[in-house]
Amino acid sequence: MLADQLAAAYANGVNGQPQSMSTSPSPIADLVYETCSDRAFDSLILPGTVAKECRALIEEHRRTDLLRSFGISPRHRVLLVGPPGNGKTSLAESLANELMVPMLSIRYEGIIGSYLGETATRLRKVFDYARQRACLLFFDEFETLGKERGDEHETGEIKRVVSALLLQIDSLPPHVVVVTATNHRELLDRAVWRRFQLRLELPRPTQQQATEFLDRLFAQLEFARGLQASIFAKSFRGASYSDIEDFVRDLARRYVLAIPNGDVQKIARDRLAAWKSRACSESR
Repeated sequence: MLADQLAAAYANGVNGQPQSMSTSPSPIADLVYETCSDRAFDSLILPGTVAKECRALIEEHRRTDLLRSFGISPRHRVLLVGPPGNGKTSLAESLANELMVPMLSIRYEGIIGSYLGETATRLRKVFDYARQRACLLFFDEFETLGKERGDEHETGEIKRVVSALLLQIDSLPPHVVVVTATNHRELLDRAVWRRFQLRLELPRPTQQQATEFLDRLFAQLEFARGLQASIFAKSFRGASYSDIEDFVRDLARRYVLAIPNGDVQKIARDRLAAWKSRACSESR
């Protein structure tokens, strides 16, 4: 890792003099968003199997030295699958926080180029940068790059991109945790699946999980602590965590604007009726 950092600093230096790595801008700022997450893993509501596997992954990276003393490497390739709004990005952020590493999120508008070989070249630049240090490399909407190569409607260029992407993922060292997320598993190339040591599904919340999530959200709002989460959860059958969070935020906005005469129970019923109406129209 240090050798790669020194080589990058020397290559980016002026007149052969390496720049200060702490002050120089990221050489791939137009290709990734680099952030430091503060989302705690315990703040998420996850299926039991998913939570167990993720805790095991975190422990493997925290005790890497022990594993390596036995010639074993920690798992570092994770594929998240599930409908939108159910915590895939949040889970990636929490993993970065628990592992105490920066999170590099791919910017597809910067990665995908219109010229032959341009996308693969930019991808290689991202992977070369990521392997210089411990980090979490996150690909949201992974089907954008990991498309099925057997699709007759795709061009030869996307097939070369998928091949290059898979080779780069294979060559990543264990200190780079790569997390990919997709809403459309059917679009992924078949070879993508076997690249990932952890394949986790994040479904929509059950009624019990929706109740727990609402309880947490209501507890954060002083005026909403009298609301019964279990009653509202029945109305959110089939909704995502994002849908529930949007409802609570909308409730908070309407209540604040109604101060000092706001009736939280009445506003909650009104907002719930509006949400149901919108959900019905979207399902048609």
